[in-house]
Amino acid sequence: MKQDEPDGRSCAQKGYNWILVAFLAIAAFFLFTEHRAHLLGALPFLLLLACPLMHLFMHGGHGGHDTDRSEK
Repeated sequence: MKQDEPDGRSCAQKGYNWILVAFLAIAAFFLFTEHRAHLLGALPFLLLLACPLMHLFMHGGHGGHDTDRSEK
């Protein structure tokens, strides 16, 4: 088995990677353009959902408001 490149991959294998990247980019473009109305229509609901999730994960709960942290 002949190796054309120092990293062990042949030129054909590198070409297949570029074909895969191009295919995925084209597929992502068409998915976005065809489903843009659905995605942008759900955006207000996602923003409303973000409020309780941020409160839950970023606020740290309500148990520690009345404790004095200087007693450590």
